[in-house]
Amino acid sequence: MNAEDFPTPDADVSSVAPKTLKDRIDDGEDVTLLDARMQSDYEEWRIDGENVTSINVPYFEFLDDEIDDSVLEQIPDDREVTVLCAKGGASEYVAGTLVEQGYDVDHLEDGMNGWASIYEAVEVERYDGAGTLLQYQRPSSGCLGYLLYDDGEAAIIDPLRAFTDRYLADAAELGVDLQYALDTHIHADHISGVRDLDVESVEGVIPEAAVDRGVTYAADGSSASPASQARQDADELTTAADGDSFQVGDATIEAVYTPGHTTGMTSYLIDDSLLATGDGLFVESVARPDLEEGDDGAPDAARMLYESLQERVLTLPDDTLIGGAHFSDAAEPADDGTYTAPIGELVAEMDALTMDEDDFVDLILSDMPPRPANYEEIIATNLGQNAVDDEEAFTLELGPNNCAASQGSLADD
Repeated sequence: MNAEDFPTPDADVSSVAPKTLKDRIDDGEDVTLLDARMQSDYEEWRIDGENVTSINVPYFEFLDDEIDDSVLEQIPDDREVTVLCAKGGASEYVAGTLVEQGYDVDHLEDGMNGWASIYEAVEVERYDGAGTLLQYQRPSSGCLGYLLYDDGEAAIIDPLRAFTDRYLADAAELGVDLQYALDTHIHADHISGVRDLDVESVEGVIPEAAVDRGVTYAADGSSASPASQARQDADELTTAADGDSFQVGDATIEAVYTPGHTTGMTSYLIDDSLLATGDGLFVESVARPDLEEGDDGAPDAARMLYESLQERVLTLPDDTLIGGAHFSDAAEPADDGTYTAPIGELVAEMDALTMDEDDFVDLILSDMPPRPANYEEIIATNLGQNAVDDEEAFTLELGPNNCAASQGSLADD
């Protein structure tokens, strides 16, 4: 059933905004959720947390005139319960039927779609380069991005298409001119916002090494202009080769070629203080190597990743911060609330970073999670080979990112 197909409940049903629910969870309040989506959707992607009790009872269990006692027995009657679904229609109906049964319930506005619309900006306090660095966080999928601004100029790294207007609004509020929108690689879990920002007169930048995958909106890597030169064609984005730099006020963003997760994977060193590693290295894990060439190409990609980590990333000073493009439930935020950590700390805590090459490859190939939902269509869209409207783009990227190798086996016990 679609959300509009559910009758309006007779009982008054209170609603809770997604951001309000997020704040309650972050504040450590005990929260009980009744997720009325189908079991398969629930198992793939749900709201979790140490202080979250989550119960899955699909909405169709509440459609009969007489709700089965076994269904009601699953729902606590001694506390407030928030009902949620995909878009908000089913949850309002289910909440209404439970109010009529005497339960203390409300429902989540816009359901998991509303949850996916939460996007927070947190300052990276340990960043000690020029200007100010913010980390954008999307809790529904663990996507991370970075906004650097200094002396009236700004750049965004790994922007999401769904939040194009947000970046422009934030820049306007800060009184800065958004100069660059840079992607670390061709993403497989979300639709990039680089091209949409480029249309808004923000210079879009993608790794030169990624173009050969079939990108339709940038010059071929072998003939691309250096980042410092003007684009040859208005329809083409700037391409960044290893060592290219971009000036933002007094801060410098340098492209560091770090293939492995993809052949075009490029990190960005922000004023020698933080390395935005895309999907190469996270604070709790390393990249999975199978999303470009599949299982057959994964071993070679894993060896490429090992070389990138050992020769391009771990050779940086130990106090250089690492900031990936994702975080998972296994990640612990730093004291400032960001998912960043110094290289030296990661080396001390993550076995994968101190192994020899063969052991590293064996480890990350041994237990990879399911691939991101719709990843092939998302990749095609990010290459420019597939066109989708904003609503379809938002729907494609709902769910977990799954861009890392399994976290459980990568860290020290």
